[in-house]
Amino acid sequence: MAKVTRDDVARLAGTSTAVVSYVINNGPRPVAPATRERVLAAIKELGYRPDRVAQAMASRRTDLIGMIVPDARQPFFAEMAHAVEQAAAERGKMVLVGNSDYRDEREVHYLRAFLGMRVSGLILVSQGPSERAAAEIEAWDARVVLLHERPEAIEDVAVVTDDVGGAQLATRHLLEHGNEYVACFGGVESTPAVGDPVADHVEGWRRAMHESGRSTEGRLFQAPYNRYDAYQVALKLLAGPDRPPAIFCSTDDQAIGVLRAARELRIDVPGELAVAGFDDVKEAGLTDPPLTTVFSDRPAMARAAVDLVLDDSLRVSGSRRERLKQFPSALVVRRSCGCGEPTVG
Repeated sequence: MAKVTRDDVARLAGTSTAVVSYVINNGPRPVAPATRERVLAAIKELGYRPDRVAQAMASRRTDLIGMIVPDARQPFFAEMAHAVEQAAAERGKMVLVGNSDYRDEREVHYLRAFLGMRVSGLILVSQGPSERAAAEIEAWDARVVLLHERPEAIEDVAVVTDDVGGAQLATRHLLEHGNEYVACFGGVESTPAVGDPVADHVEGWRRAMHESGRSTEGRLFQAPYNRYDAYQVALKLLAGPDRPPAIFCSTDDQAIGVLRAARELRIDVPGELAVAGFDDVKEAGLTDPPLTTVFSDRPAMARAAVDLVLDDSLRVSGSRRERLKQFPSALVVRRSCGCGEPTVG
């Protein structure tokens, strides 16, 4: 059986091969709805399958978007990757995901691999200011959108949430419950990188504490971002003589580890310990008690990142502020802070 070609589709639909191409590729020129329907009907009737390899060779670009995350096992990054995949599918694109494991060499490995595949663009959740990653992006002249983090070394468009403001909301709320002070679980670095969300969460916590006249001295604790290692840090802290009355965690995964440690030590939450997190992963509503946290609109951020990475004007020069798209954060109140029914505000 002869292979069905684009010419066959054009003949059956009564149009040109160029119009067939516009329908298949969703552009670059618009197609009238009636004509689009005729082309789609012809494609279905003939069983035409576009040769994606040939298209990629001709355009030097594939229908793929590369995405690099620090660790897709963590709920936040898993949910973000899923949101990007959905947004990309709406644009007729597929997503390749690589895990950097918080290591510069892994990040560079995936940058080279994805760029070598001629992806349409890259969405990068970078773990920090990697000079090697920045050099790689510059060498390939790649279209890159930074998502969630905005390391100083990489001067590209960024899509982020209001991390400082969200952390302030959560810390203020815990203080409003009458807690003498709020401890903070930051990251594993004593001096986090500029543009790192956890650094911004710590900054928001500091601001809220200082606004209320509380000291932060000795109340910031280094903890890995995942629940398992954060649980170990929480066990030691909560079993000690200086147990805090409240803890703000920079990630929900950390907070889940804190809740597990409190349960094991028979510490009542929120009666003896108030807890809040950041990210509002789906699991936050299922913890015991349900976790008060800060919401970041991952679906909207994912759509913005995909739209930007596919935008031909992405690399137009402009100030860093003009190239930063920030989404607001909101406090999701559940029971771990001492409140009753869940609310968002």
